[in-house]
Amino acid sequence: MLLPYMDRLQNTLVPDQTIILTKEFEMKLTKIFAGVALASCLSVGQAMASTSVCLITKDATNPFFVKMAQGAFEKAAELGVELRSYAGKYDGDHETQVAAIETCVASSVDGILLVASDTKAITSSVEKARKSGLVVIALDTPLDPMDSADMTFATDNFQAGVLIGEWAAKTMGDTSKARIGLLNINVSQPTVGVLRNQGFLKGFGIDIGNASRWGDEKDSRISGQEVSNGNTEGGRKGMENLLAVDPNINIVYTINEPAAAGAYEALKAVGRQDDVIIVSVDGGCPGVADVASGVIGATAQQYPLDMAGLGVSAIADYAKTGKTPLPTKGKDFFDTGVGLVTDKPVEGLEQLSVKEGRDRCWG
Repeated sequence: MLLPYMDRLQNTLVPDQTIILTKEFEMKLTKIFAGVALASCLSVGQAMASTSVCLITKDATNPFFVKMAQGAFEKAAELGVELRSYAGKYDGDHETQVAAIETCVASSVDGILLVASDTKAITSSVEKARKSGLVVIALDTPLDPMDSADMTFATDNFQAGVLIGEWAAKTMGDTSKARIGLLNINVSQPTVGVLRNQGFLKGFGIDIGNASRWGDEKDSRISGQEVSNGNTEGGRKGMENLLAVDPNINIVYTINEPAAAGAYEALKAVGRQDDVIIVSVDGGCPGVADVASGVIGATAQQYPLDMAGLGVSAIADYAKTGKTPLPTKGKDFFDTGVGLVTDKPVEGLEQLSVKEGRDRCWG
């Protein structure tokens, strides 16, 4: 049986429109809105929709992408847009994303919303899609180079990193004693991971060298950099590797909150959970709960529901007018906002309380 969300979706359609949904897709969509998603593909109003959009995310299990898909489906239902959703089997599954783009081009959709796993390698596929007449909008993760997409709707990921870096530095006080471990996404260094990592280091007061990559810094306070694949198990293993190199790590940066939860598990296993500062990015409700319980010291909150909804609207506008969206003034992308959530505020930074973070969190 479908979730109540699908009932609301059906009520938004005019009588002649249909939802094409196989039994398998029904089961998958149910899991998405239960928060335990698998890759799915849904066509909304296919028979009559004047605009069609593909959403392609890194995976379909991370709550961030589950919420993004929800935002896209809700906006598509509101606008009467046909939406097809695809996802990699895991964060870093580049090949599945390439295949999804090819499918969308062959289906002659109007546009693609893409959260790329490999931000460099995917650009050739994006170029083919654009040459076929599709508008391509990057969500959350800028392509490399950024102008490979028609527009990017995202958090200012560098600024998100700066915020948690500054908070960590102010919280620690004497940063000369810092021993820093960093947990990134994966070795392909997608732009979102580089921006957050380098922003954190800058905010903490560390020279970042080549800002287009992480790992070339010379500061002796950096104990090491590991990858987590953006999930809890990867965060735990990455933290264990970092502790093997330096058991005295006292500051931990994580690419996202699932990785932070894994890092905390590894620290707790060796009795270090209370004397290490963990910072992260995302601001989902589970992450905000981890801030409240002391697992995470501070997190930079994003708004994926807005990213997806704005993206669907932009492609619908493009289909009608042929005009692509404009960037935020002073930036080369559309900034969807960021907020620093902590229950241990410091002076000199604009911060959200845990209550405010809960009110704004995305699920």
